[in-house]
Amino acid sequence: TASLPRFASEPHKDPRAPTGNIRRMELVWPSREHLAGYVAALARGWSPDNARGKAAADEELARIVEDGERFLASLVDREAQGDPVALPDGSTVPRLPGYQRWMWDGEFCGSIGFRWQRGTEALPPHCLGHIGYAVVPWKQNRGCATSALRQLLPEARAEGLAYVEITTDPDNAASQRVIEANGGALVERFTKPPQFGSKPGLRYRIDLSTFA
Repeated sequence: TASLPRFASEPHKDPRAPTGNIRRMELVWPSREHLAGYVAALARGWSPDNARGKAAADEELARIVEDGERFLASLVDREAQGDPVALPDGSTVPRLPGYQRWMWDGEFCGSIGFRWQRGTEALPPHCLGHIGYAVVPWKQNRGCATSALRQLLPEARAEGLAYVEITTDPDNAASQRVIEANGGALVERFTKPPQFGSKPGLRYRIDLSTFA
């Protein structure tokens, strides 16, 4: 099997960095500077795709080994020029305009993705919301997802959206709290499409009028 590239280790910690305190989490653009932390999280079993899990993580590791720069470029795709998107049942669908941001507090904390259709808030039936996020297990319960969503919402407003929709599972109380902390209101209990196993879901909506 191919070995991970040289940048696939945890980043060197600056000895001048403060210790004992949790640094403020910020959103950064995917870059070579932060790629080592991302690769390390994938290698530890974390996945940015809550629906596809390990399969998605393994695919990303393989893509990074093959061409790290190309992988990074693919994460910011406002024109939807990338490859089709794989769904949990193995089918593929056309990519939507979108991008990923990475959560960073001096270390990699997780990722948050945003996708949309130009000129409308509507999404295809297979797309379960405008925004999805995943925090690495060792950074959970620190408010990372809540902060990441709060930082991303003005960017969604800047794309001309009046609101965003986010879906989660009925038993995922942590994700529900993240959404509600950012003004999300439950608008629907629904059944996910067959590609996602026809499981129950919750659909929230966040009004973007207050996010400049």
